[in-house]
This record gives sequence, C-alpha cells and structure tokens, in this order.
Amino acid sequence: MSNAVERLCGREPESGLRPLRPFAPEALDFLSALSAALLKDREAKVYPDVITFAYFCRKAHLARLQEEYAGQLDDRLGRGVVFHIAPSNVPINFAYSLAAALLSGNGSVVKASSRDFVQTRIVCRAMEKLLAEDFPALAPYVCVVTYPREAQEVTERFSARCHARVIWGGDETVRRVREAALPPRAVEVAFADRYSLLCIRPEAVLALSAEELERLAKDFYNDTYLTDQNACTSPRLIYWVGEGESREASERFFRAMGAYARQRYELPAVTAVDKLTAACRAAMKLEGAEIIPGPDNWVARVRVKRLCPELYDLRSPGGFFLEYAAPTLDALRDFVTPRVQTLSYLGFQPEELSRFVLENGLTGVDRIVPVGHTMDFALTWDGYDLIQTLSRKISAL
Repeated sequence: MSNAVERLCGREPESGLRPLRPFAPEALDFLSALSAALLKDREAKVYPDVITFAYFCRKAHLARLQEEYAGQLDDRLGRGVVFHIAPSNVPINFAYSLAAALLSGNGSVVKASSRDFVQTRIVCRAMEKLLAEDFPALAPYVCVVTYPREAQEVTERFSARCHARVIWGGDETVRRVREAALPPRAVEVAFADRYSLLCIRPEAVLALSAEELERLAKDFYNDTYLTDQNACTSPRLIYWVGEGESREASERFFRAMGAYARQRYELPAVTAVDKLTAACRAAMKLEGAEIIPGPDNWVARVRVKRLCPELYDLRSPGGFFLEYAAPTLDALRDFVTPRVQTLSYLGFQPEELSRFVLENGLTGVDRIVPVGHTMDFALTWDGYDLIQTLSRKISAL
C-alpha cells in the first residue's frame, strides 16, 4: 500500500478475487460473529450507532433480510471488488456499506473517513480480531483503509482495480471521485447530498401522553441531533398537515424536544452562532418567514409561508428546523425534487404517503419511514437495491 494509506483492518484484495454468492454462509457467519463481538464490547456500548449496526448484523436479522430475497438470487454472483468512499461526517456508515457489499457477494476496499472517529476504531478492531482468529480467508474481502482526501492517486489506483464503486458524500465529493476513471464494465452508485423532512398531523402530537411525548422527543433526537443533522436522512423541514392546531402542537413538540436535547446534546458556541445566523438568513431571504422565539438555542426554528427550492440550502447543524403548515400534502408536488431522500412521518399510514408520491409522480422521496427510524439502514437505499446492483445475473437459456 502507499505510504499515504493507513490500513485499519483486513487485507487489500489481489486481482482475481473470486466473488461469492449473495448471502454466502461465510459472509453471514462473519457478520453475525461481528455482531456478537460488538455487543460484548464495553466501549462499543457507549455509542448508540455502533450498537445499532451490531443489531443490523445479528444472525436473526440477516436471516430476515435473506428471506426478503427468496427465489431472486439463485442465478447471481457478486461482481468482485467494491471500492467504497465513506462519508466524512457519519462515523458508522462505512460499516453498513461494507456489510451490504459482503452480503452481495463482494470483497471490499473501504475508504473510511480520515477523521479519527472512535466508532470506526471500535468496529475495525473487532473485525481485525475476527479475521485473524476465525475468518482468515475473508481478510481480502474486508479491507478498510483511510487516507487524506488530497491523495487522489490512491483513489485512482483503487478505482482502476474495482468492479463497482460506491460513493457516499456531498456533490463535490462525488464530482472529485469521478475524476478517477473506472474500468469499462465497472458500475457505480453515488449517494450524493440529499434533503429530508418530517410530516406530522398536529392531532397526533396533541393526543400523546407525557410518556409518549418523551419517547417521540427521543426518536426525533436520534433522527437529528445524534448525527448533528449531518446525515442526509436527518429532517430539516417539519411539515404540519391538517386544519388548525399546528402552532399548539408545534410548541408542545419542540418544548419536549428542547428539554430532551438540553440533557444530552453538547451545544458548541460555534454551532449556536451558526444556528442564529441561519435563522436570520432565512428571515431575510424568505418573504413572511418568522423566527420562532424559544427559551434558549438548543432548538432553533423558523416558520415559513411557502415551500420553495431556497429551503434546501437553508441549513445549520445542531438543531435548526424550518416549519410549514398546510391543510394537505399538496405543497409537496412542486417542492419535491430529486434532492429529497427521506420522508418521515407521525400520524399517517405509510401507504397514504407512498400513494401520494406515486400518484403525483414525485421526482424525489426514496424512503418513507416512521419518525425515529430515518437512520435505519436498509439494503434498498436511495432507490437502489444494493444486493441486485452489486451482483450480476448469470443468464442460461
């Protein structure tokens, strides 16, 4: 490996690495063993995102995922080696991307974030131990490295040798990585910058007991503050749907949210300033926008009069939310573009929302999930079925 590259676990695959069948027994055994190791790790228990990943890899959950593909994978093989560029601001994403590739039958070289996340070290330490002691044959299938983003020659080398490339990151990251050429038959999946929102019926909030309201605050906290709103799945817009009562419901919801965040979220001074700046920018830029006063800056809110493309770029980390209220979902027709990824909800049936997306031919919204589940990884992501995309079909006529 280049001097710029730090190996975190596994071994760089050599040319000619044989692909596996999707959901190969050795892949399932490795991931379930990784789950058990992480759930026993005292340090891992401090990090909810690591534990969530461990639950994703549990044997029973993997069996359910495999069952969803029953009868669809008999004639498929992995593509070979997948090169992943993990995002710089979501610590555990690299592990999900690697797991998806392994379940698809592939070896991986994963470029983890060059930021020294403890979560990355915990997962890689557990994988390296398993590869050394119990799964040595899988070492070239599970390679995680890190290197400076400026080392484009390393990206070019890994890209030139892969059969598929998966890019997670902002639009500029995707553009930069794409400067590195792929082999002619390689496929690419790019998970670029996206935008997410939460649709709530006011009566659903007003009907909650105190205990249920606190649970809602916890769920929304996990969707947003847990990743500092850096994840594409994190809601930035709250859309109150229904006749009246939206302001009362909003106050009740965010009062509980602020109380929950105050106890758990460390608000850096720079983030507090960023939120205030974003609120002022929104008030100046959007006609009729109203900064909603609060007891402190743990939650910053701006009420907007209409949905428009400018909202996509009005953002700040650490609990900055735009609010909009309307009797129906109809305003989404003109607002939603391909930038919109996840629509989370409270007070709706998921079928109602998916029907709205389908019947109106919306160009965005790839995921519809209950509040509290926006971060839940699935093998279909951003509209791509990763098992199908990262494997190839063997036709026999």
